[in-house]
Amino acid sequence: MVLVINAATFLMMVTAAASSGSSSLLSGALDNLGDALTYALSLAVIGAASAAKARVALFKGLLIFGAALAVAVQIGWRISHIDTPVAETMGVAALLNLGANLLCLRLLYPYRNDDVNMSSVWECSRNDVAEGIAVIGAALAVWVFSSGWPDVVIAMALLVLFLRSASRVLRSAWRELYPAGQRFMPADQPVKAPGRP
Repeated sequence: MVLVINAATFLMMVTAAASSGSSSLLSGALDNLGDALTYALSLAVIGAASAAKARVALFKGLLIFGAALAVAVQIGWRISHIDTPVAETMGVAALLNLGANLLCLRLLYPYRNDDVNMSSVWECSRNDVAEGIAVIGAALAVWVFSSGWPDVVIAMALLVLFLRSASRVLRSAWRELYPAGQRFMPADQPVKAPGRP
């Protein structure tokens, strides 16, 4: 269900971003695409070993980081070609996006602490809600000031959010894959019993 919601929201956001010229909507669309891929990967490892789930979480962290880089490139282009997006289109799309994200968050809430994989999924969903609220704010500011700068500023804030989220997911997955004391231990080195030379 969550996968279908994010895939449908991605298509809606891409269409709205193209028609309105909004960087923040495009940022949200890339986020929804990453989430759809994330949920698909999460479904694929249900019932798998902890190491497999941690590897998927690691890959999801890299996906979030990749989305952040794509947003950074688009923001750079918009700064050099500043224009005023269509605020009405931004607002309608942002409201629909926020509603979809809140529904996903509600569906995932009971599973947020199950394992590192579901924790990373929950992290993505919380980001989506924050992103939806931010884009609504950007649409209002664009409408009030008739300027494209609020859209760019919100897109930059979302970029920081993506990078922080990617960092948290990657650290969590890395700790799961390589617990303290085993990170630098050769694979063929035997573990000595306490008190033995």
